[in-house]
Amino acid sequence: MRKLLYFPILFLFIMLVQSTTVEANDLNYQDDASEVILNSLKGQPKYSFLKRLYTRLLFMPIWMRDQSLSPAAKDLFRYIKNEGTLSLDGKLLQDIIMLEQMAKDLYASKEATLAQKIDLEFKISQLYKGYTDYAYFGSINWGAFQARISNLMVNDVSTEWVLHRPLVDPIGIIESAALGESSIKKLFEKAIPTTYHYKALQKALRKYIALQEAGGWFPVLLKRKLTPGMSDEGVPSLRERLYITNDYADCNESSKENKYDKCLQKAVKRFQVRNGLSPDAVVGPGTLRVLNKSIESRITTIRLNLDRIKWLNKRSPKNHIVINIPDFKLYFEIDGKLRKKMRVIVGKSNHPTPIFSDIVENIVLNPYWNIPRSIIQKEMVPKLIKNPHYLDKKNIEIRRGWGRNSKIVHPDSVDWYNYQDGMPMPFHFAQLPGKKNALGKIKFLFPNRFSVYMHDTPAKSLFSRSKRAFSHGCIRLHKPKELLKSFSEFNSNIDIKKSKKILEGKTKTNISLRHKTAIDVVYLTAWVDYDGNLQFRKDVYDYDKMQLKSFRRW
Repeated sequence: MRKLLYFPILFLFIMLVQSTTVEANDLNYQDDASEVILNSLKGQPKYSFLKRLYTRLLFMPIWMRDQSLSPAAKDLFRYIKNEGTLSLDGKLLQDIIMLEQMAKDLYASKEATLAQKIDLEFKISQLYKGYTDYAYFGSINWGAFQARISNLMVNDVSTEWVLHRPLVDPIGIIESAALGESSIKKLFEKAIPTTYHYKALQKALRKYIALQEAGGWFPVLLKRKLTPGMSDEGVPSLRERLYITNDYADCNESSKENKYDKCLQKAVKRFQVRNGLSPDAVVGPGTLRVLNKSIESRITTIRLNLDRIKWLNKRSPKNHIVINIPDFKLYFEIDGKLRKKMRVIVGKSNHPTPIFSDIVENIVLNPYWNIPRSIIQKEMVPKLIKNPHYLDKKNIEIRRGWGRNSKIVHPDSVDWYNYQDGMPMPFHFAQLPGKKNALGKIKFLFPNRFSVYMHDTPAKSLFSRSKRAFSHGCIRLHKPKELLKSFSEFNSNIDIKKSKKILEGKTKTNISLRHKTAIDVVYLTAWVDYDGNLQFRKDVYDYDKMQLKSFRRW
């Protein structure tokens, strides 16, 4: 009974808010159009977009009036045309041009039928769906990408990318607009992601599209590796290239045409930092290759990463750790503001760190390293076959079983040939706490099905590399004690002085966090940093390449 009363009241309310002066002709048109829409959609599948949309709106037309397009249709066209991130020759903008002309011709004709108007109504609804798919769900074919991930896993590459579907309801947006709650423009903008500096990256995309329309940039042509103080005929092309992307700025020096001067060196360093290169001001083959990436490829990379952000976890916790794999960095945020950043080492390309979200719950001082079975089988057993004393200097204990009273086994007493080629074994391997331990002195646990965690490492020299993909999937920290100190600032049960004393010894100590911290492992090869600078990074796992194979063009 309540539903029977609700629908007519809703219908009248929508009619009133759509226009303060509803013409009698429009009321008659709405009534007739609703009947045509209802009958036209009877044969549609239950979950088709048109059927779901118009069922929610009681089969009422949204875009077409008796004598003109509705205000909602005009707002939709205006917003999409001014949005600024679509390709000018893409289908969505071309469809708008076509639909506007169709509407103009239809309303100019004295013989226009109701059926033709409803046909155009449906076409505009499909345009709306196309735009919302583009804007809020993106162009990545996640099904195809997950299939490629599965193929890697079949070939013994353990990896995964956990998705978080965008919480956007395109039909709800139209429903809210029809009820007069807000304009389409405001509702669209409200649905845009706010995390990971999405809007700033979207602004960068608009800027690069404008640069592309203005002609983009020409290649930098150098005859040899360029070092500070040298001269080269290609220097003017380098200066021009860096000027276009605002890397060459605030220069008071009078530039000599072919001289690689200090101001240009500063611009090259800025460019190198923004692209994850060593900032040495030397324009060698690596830097030159990145400089000469086309503006089209950069636009594609920005689009790809905007779409990745849409599918990341959108939580906004007080304390938040973000690890960006292509950047090889950890970022610690409190209330959305950067408090600490740190270099990290991530998984190798054949042992990639998974993309997922979790919660840091525990910290372990002086940890044991319970060595994964895959590492034992693939790496340790072949070496033990060749040399049973291989483990002697590594402080690794072998035990039969996992219980507290499990018996220690000496490597000499085992015929390791019996356990090659993945044959099951009754042993577990653990490296004892100490300076040589592969986990270093501290590990941070966020229990997950990938057995991935953050930890210290004795191999500190690797942090000086610009590319730091060396682990079996876990995340090695450059300065774990600083991260421990950060956790102590909002966990009163972490006593830093006491912790330092514990770390001088070898006693394993567990600390359960009172205030747990969200952690998100992400994969962004383009983003805007905390200082507003557009960053690009190398596609370390070839995920860009894989996703672009089935990237939808709009």
